[in-house]
Amino acid sequence: MQDKRLLLFDIDSTLVNTDGAGFKALQQIIRDRYGKNDALDDIEIAGKTDRNIVTDILRKYHVDPTDENVSRFLDEYVSHLARLLPKLHGKILPGISEILPRMKSKSNRVLGLLTGNIERGAKLKLERYGLWDFFEFGAFADDHQDRNQLGEFARKRAAEKHGHEFDAAQIDVIGDTGHDIACGKAIGARTVAVATGSWSLEKLRNFQPDFLFADFSNVNEIIGTLGW
Repeated sequence: MQDKRLLLFDIDSTLVNTDGAGFKALQQIIRDRYGKNDALDDIEIAGKTDRNIVTDILRKYHVDPTDENVSRFLDEYVSHLARLLPKLHGKILPGISEILPRMKSKSNRVLGLLTGNIERGAKLKLERYGLWDFFEFGAFADDHQDRNQLGEFARKRAAEKHGHEFDAAQIDVIGDTGHDIACGKAIGARTVAVATGSWSLEKLRNFQPDFLFADFSNVNEIIGTLGW
């Protein structure tokens, strides 16, 4: 079973670019609630969990980020996200449409999600681009607010589903920010960074991923290099 690998993918700017659907949903809620056109320049979004982001926004507007207040905000977020996704010009990122089916066809490759999205948001985004069914399970912001805690949730679900305890050396965490790299390192996984989001190659390199790519467009090279 040593050749079995668990591939845990981030969503936003790793698998898909939603043309800012999530960001625009957050801005709409702020307009509706507080009457502000907020560029959210002071809120870190890329790579953070939805619960972290909402907590930061609520604090900015002097609202106590109780579980109830965060949940209510996230309910509004999902509603706006569902409305915005079909209207925006998002896309699947280079190489993903070939990599996922090739990995899915291999009995020794297990595909999961490791994302800061809440599960409802993740499903909306990936169903929009026909990618949701490639993944057997995931770890989401619903599981924990701290991104670095999510890897163990994914690992546990993989073990439950496959009856196989994946060693850290058998796990790849794939993402486009330093938060994804840190999340992978937190469980001792191999980290694969891709500069298809807001983080540059240079900025990602500072977080010392095991592998770093500009994008996944050269599919054969990616699969060969990673031994997928």
